[in-house]
Amino acid sequence: MKILVVDKLSDAVNAQLEKLGGRVICKSVSAEELPQNLADIEILIVRSTKVTAEAIKSAPLLSLIIRAGAGVNTIDLDAASSRGIHVANCPGKNTAAVAELAIGLLIAADRRIVNAATDLRNGQWRKKEYSKASGLKDRTLGIIGLGSIGKAVAERAQGLGMNVIAWSRSLTPEAAEGMKIGYCASLAEVAENADAVSVHLAFSAEMKHLIGKDFLSGMKNGAIFINTSRGEIVDTAALKEAIKSKKLNVAADVFENEPAGGEAGFADVELAQMITGTPHIGASTEQAAEAIADEVVKIVESYKRTGRPLNTVNISAKSSAIINLVIRHYNRVGVLAGVLDKLRNDGINIEEMENLIFEGGHAASCTLRLDAEPAPETIKSIEQDDNIIKVLLN
Repeated sequence: MKILVVDKLSDAVNAQLEKLGGRVICKSVSAEELPQNLADIEILIVRSTKVTAEAIKSAPLLSLIIRAGAGVNTIDLDAASSRGIHVANCPGKNTAAVAELAIGLLIAADRRIVNAATDLRNGQWRKKEYSKASGLKDRTLGIIGLGSIGKAVAERAQGLGMNVIAWSRSLTPEAAEGMKIGYCASLAEVAENADAVSVHLAFSAEMKHLIGKDFLSGMKNGAIFINTSRGEIVDTAALKEAIKSKKLNVAADVFENEPAGGEAGFADVELAQMITGTPHIGASTEQAAEAIADEVVKIVESYKRTGRPLNTVNISAKSSAIINLVIRHYNRVGVLAGVLDKLRNDGINIEEMENLIFEGGHAASCTLRLDAEPAPETIKSIEQDDNIIKVLLN
């Protein structure tokens, strides 16, 4: 089991992977270089490095890609799925880290900490200028996206004495009441009522530029806007315009077209000079790194033991199966192979299969989920095998 770790994990994790039987190779390569390094790799572990369709096609042995983090937008899921390659992630392990940074950026934006510190380092004492701040107590924070990170931000904001309102596709008025936050039926309602907004959405194609001109123009003049989710969710051009026209106070940890590596130039200097910014470090704490590393080991262990990695994100939620064929049979070599041959001759595809062995190992029950109902003569043929105890269709 050859494992390539592209983005550094702890040495302790590498040792644990080797104990599981893995031959671990740690190598820092770019997305462009990745295809040349996957010829004999079975498991690929990445953090920020993009995994393209080209890389996936270049890896004949690859069966598992692990994103050492939550988001999987840097991995070509369609290409992986078409090759039957599992893609797994580590959800919820960086929740506290991202929430802490979001609150830190919120405070920094309100108090203009970065600008004040920069002036002080340059020998300028500007107490009069930086004494001007709205303050956060009793202000309203609007949260967009109420997953684990959004909820963690809400809890921390409430600890600062803020009122919290939220919009999320899954949020109901009843759930909002249970969390002691205000329910918003639309994004526009958040923009209209919030003194500060924090975005916590997972990225998908439909989320691109969800936060655009309409939302930003609907925010209060001078309001705070925080993004620690994904840069592509926010229309950068619209954000720059809103900073000028609405005097928005913006802080961000993520950007459109941001560099993929740990060290690189940053092209959008214009935006950087307009905001409080950090270089996508939301998940980067030792606590988060340790939790993610532990989860990576669990995923590999599950894959080796069962063939089913934990946290797989590209398994179809609903198959095209229309009927179950249950085969109770004696646990002998070739019994199921004979059943599968008969179904193949009928042109029937097996969407899912599970074979359970009873105690003692003498008998088993196999459930086959099929995309079509077998012909009566096929069922009769299966039943005629002396190794078959019972056949059921349901």
